[in-house]
Amino acid sequence: MVLLLLIAAAFGGIAAVSSALRGGQPSGSQPAGDGTEPAAQPTGSASPAAAADPSATSSPAAGDGCEQNLVTVSASTDKQVYAAGEKPLLSLKVTNDNKVPCEVNIGTSQMEFMITSGSDRIFSSMDCQAASTDLVKTIAPGKSETANFPWQRNRTVQGCEPVEAKPGAGGAYYVFTARLANKTSPKAVFQLN
Repeated sequence: MVLLLLIAAAFGGIAAVSSALRGGQPSGSQPAGDGTEPAAQPTGSASPAAAADPSATSSPAAGDGCEQNLVTVSASTDKQVYAAGEKPLLSLKVTNDNKVPCEVNIGTSQMEFMITSGSDRIFSSMDCQAASTDLVKTIAPGKSETANFPWQRNRTVQGCEPVEAKPGAGGAYYVFTARLANKTSPKAVFQLN
């Protein structure tokens, strides 16, 4: 498990420690039981340019002059409309719009993938999270880190109690919001058929 955490940190995985956090369950695998648990923890990657940039992994001046209001969070899905049974891939992207490197905690302890439909709270990645971790990364100026979460089209509630109901389909619209610590993304709207 320690080796997985070190490898994840070395290669810029935002939450590539998902296998360790979920007790060895591989990312993207089907949940066991009644479907109330998310299938996986978020998995992540640095943007290609950030991975090649030495300042993306370490910088003695990281944090000096970094304005946290210029570190932004955005949410997106891999499609706008999903066919019946098709699972949405949710993405949380953290971008450093500063002119200096910034240290940002992009661990699973800080991120949440939330889905709503109107006033109905459908899903939160934090409801059934088995464990969480901190992962402080230095993000170079103008660069981003992205975490992906494959949503299993399931409902969750706080405390991870079993939920019989499934999200509606038939053209229903849903709103995905990503959160990292106290920063919340603009809404990303998608449709389930």
